[in-house]
Amino acid sequence: MSRSTLRRSAAALLGAGALLLTAACGAVTSGNGSAAAEDDGDGGFQLAPYIQDAVDAGETLEIRLSYHDPSLAFAVPIREGMQRAAEELGVNAEMIGPSGGDAADQVSELQTLINQQAIHGLAVSSASNDALKPVIQQAYDAGIPIISFNTNNPDSQQMGFVGQDLVASGEALAEELLTVLDGETGKVVVFSVDSGAGWSNDRFSGFETGIEGSGIEVVGPVNTGNEPTAAYNTVESTMAGQGDALALVSLDCCSFTAGAQWIEQSGKAGEIHAIGFDVQPQTVGYLERGVVDLTISQAPAEQGYQAVKLLADFLKDGVEIDDVDTGVLVVTPDTVADVPVEG
Repeated sequence: MSRSTLRRSAAALLGAGALLLTAACGAVTSGNGSAAAEDDGDGGFQLAPYIQDAVDAGETLEIRLSYHDPSLAFAVPIREGMQRAAEELGVNAEMIGPSGGDAADQVSELQTLINQQAIHGLAVSSASNDALKPVIQQAYDAGIPIISFNTNNPDSQQMGFVGQDLVASGEALAEELLTVLDGETGKVVVFSVDSGAGWSNDRFSGFETGIEGSGIEVVGPVNTGNEPTAAYNTVESTMAGQGDALALVSLDCCSFTAGAQWIEQSGKAGEIHAIGFDVQPQTVGYLERGVVDLTISQAPAEQGYQAVKLLADFLKDGVEIDDVDTGVLVVTPDTVADVPVEG
């Protein structure tokens, strides 16, 4: 994968017109403009009667974005994009999900909504791909339009996906690390806010592919958890045992800010390279002060916006649900001023 493919301009990434649209898994097209999809005999999607009735009556449609942990800082820009789409498209959209990222709690909440016939469209970001797959099937079978956003469930019955290609973003992270190291080889420590999550595994697998044959020794991924003090303490204790590490690499926003905090407070800025994800307010400061080398944005506000838009357009106008790739944008100290803060 070439650098020209991975490094996109802010304008190209953040403009809706530049989004890469691809054929969706299980996409449905209605032939007459109605939201209801006809069963074509192969078990295709059929809109629930109560949803079709709501569409026909012009009722305000209820869309829910189930995020795997709404307490994360990354949820803030997703929610902002969701709310912007809801206002523009005349629907009611809300973010739900379990605080702390418990998959069982997320499944239970979704099952309740499905059984109560309380929603007209649903987008999910999974705490666990395996745990969410059955409930995605349940929503699909119940006639509720269901997509994934932020974290993909490609082997499920989702009708589309909005978000960054996580494996590709891991490969981009690896390529940027090799550029930053400029031929140096040795040990790098990888951190994740949830090393057991599907999104983390996907991103790390891409990272491993990207550094293959480079001579880099990887330690981790080390799980930090989401609580800021605990995350900092984990980074501090881990790095104390890895005194010869060349770089600190993060697979997400929150372990990245914890790592950057440790670098700055320990006086290691300029000695240890640091790269990670997202453009949180703290990350902007670390970039501006030269504590970290770069970060990779995945346009979270666009993820929230496009998730609502896909569902609303399908329900109201029968527009086919397609995947939306929100891409990879490398943000450096030189370019951070031109990129919206994600939080």
